[in-house]
Amino acid sequence: MSDIVVTAFRWVPPFAQGLVRDLRVRWALEEAGLAYEERLIGPEDQNTPAYRQRQPFGQVPVLEQDGLALFESGAIVLHIAEQSPALLPSAVDARLRVRTWMFAALSSVEPPILALNALGMKAPVDDGVVPTRDQVAGRVEQRLDALAGFLAGKPYLEGDFSAADLLMTTVLRVLRDTERVASRPVLRDYQARCEARPAFRRALAAQMDTFARHAPANA
Repeated sequence: MSDIVVTAFRWVPPFAQGLVRDLRVRWALEEAGLAYEERLIGPEDQNTPAYRQRQPFGQVPVLEQDGLALFESGAIVLHIAEQSPALLPSAVDARLRVRTWMFAALSSVEPPILALNALGMKAPVDDGVVPTRDQVAGRVEQRLDALAGFLAGKPYLEGDFSAADLLMTTVLRVLRDTERVASRPVLRDYQARCEARPAFRRALAAQMDTFARHAPANA
């Protein structure tokens, strides 16, 4: 029996599969070589007092380890990374740079992408959001151009693969139904390089297997 438990959804609709944020945690644990168990929940569990004690917003993932319960995928990945040289380098300056890029992935790159998703990833959800969506789409393009510029000539964000690349890759995956990554060869190749890692493949397979096992009959 593992000392680490990860709370995840037992099933989500196909458009969200492969994007739910427990993927980040599963991937980090796979890279760190840490075994874990799943605790699966559904909509009926999210608002229960017991679950809200572990995750105040009713979301996933939650990681439990040695009596500690953590929520927020970025915080969990950082916690795992601090236990593993595979995700966080030992040199002080390098560790700080990796942490900086972890925050950049979640604070500079992800928010406009999620906003665009809410307004319509491929087209506006309605005519009323067009001006706002255009502004947000422009911000996404700026962030992607800046990221591609930094990554030019580099395999990863800071030296070897790290927790920063793990988080950045999961952010870029949100754009999978568009050409925004594919149209930038630097980002396309970077994402492919990260997703080719065996640990990522195991993590994605574990998440998708969970969804397959619990799919509703009419899904």
